[in-house]
Amino acid sequence: MKIFRGFHHPGIARSCALTIGNFDGVHRGHQAMLALLNSEAAHRQVDSCVLTFEPHPRDYFAGALHKPELAPARVGTLRDKLTELARCGVQQTVVLPFDAALAAQSPEAFIDEVLVQGLGARYVLVGDDFRFGRQRAGDYAMLDAAGQARGFDVARMNSYEVHGLRVSSSAVRQALAQGDMDAAARLLGRPYTISGHVVHGRKLGRELGATAEGAGDGFRTLNLRFAHWKPAASGIFAVLVHGLGREGDAPLQGVANLGVRPSLDPDDVNGGRVLLETHCLQWPAELGAEGAYGKIVRVELLHKLHDELKYDGLAALTAGIAKDCADARAYFASAQAPNHTETRRQTTRDRI
Repeated sequence: MKIFRGFHHPGIARSCALTIGNFDGVHRGHQAMLALLNSEAAHRQVDSCVLTFEPHPRDYFAGALHKPELAPARVGTLRDKLTELARCGVQQTVVLPFDAALAAQSPEAFIDEVLVQGLGARYVLVGDDFRFGRQRAGDYAMLDAAGQARGFDVARMNSYEVHGLRVSSSAVRQALAQGDMDAAARLLGRPYTISGHVVHGRKLGRELGATAEGAGDGFRTLNLRFAHWKPAASGIFAVLVHGLGREGDAPLQGVANLGVRPSLDPDDVNGGRVLLETHCLQWPAELGAEGAYGKIVRVELLHKLHDELKYDGLAALTAGIAKDCADARAYFASAQAPNHTETRRQTTRDRI
């Protein structure tokens, strides 16, 4: 999949079948829309294209109004969104910066400058609640009329439902906020996943719980930054980690903390940032102490153990992590823990 920041680039398709949206989470409703988009693109012999925005428009307006509470919780990072769009067969994604100029653009100008001149849209597919342009003044009827006048087809896709529940990013956010990872997986069509480069931290975890025989063999963690300040999920989770071994190796079981680590002091090298800190229950010996840094890993959050806790001192933190590891092991050993191979087959069957 080709990825462009904006549309003034050589190599961008001269014409395309287009859909527009934030695609936070790339859930099953998005997947159904993308399958239809790919079919229409193939029929017209043009590239399928997604136009998405960064930051999320509601993030922009929350900042402009100094009301952070208006910003939606973020299901996925931009990296994970692009990965899922590519997995769905999209040929081209344009990430458009959402700024003051775009917020002030009239619906007519958006159609002319972005859809027609910028992207050469020959087919535009939108959701049933699609609005666009300054003050969300543009709607489906306006877009359809412009398509008839400017020579591109316009289609609208109704809401997608699973067992009577409308699939939406809001529904995914709600499931994640409640810690219902099974519900989130049903809406997403796959386990909830966060990926990224492993970055350096304080290296405190390897000292916590270290044995007398060798410092550094304690609760070593893989640190991934979650770029948005307001993740949809938070807390302590039983997880599976992909990407530390050779391709095709089984994922590693682990326990992870997603959040801001309230027990650490402000001098933490990642202080204030949202991190996904993952401790593998069995660290691969071949990696050594430093071998994971810089690797891109993918972490599936399968089961929430509890919310983040603030511990009174490092001894209490160490005991808390040890209990989380024991609880994660119990989860994986239980009859309720999913067989990973079967889960992967099932989510493949469920994909749209």
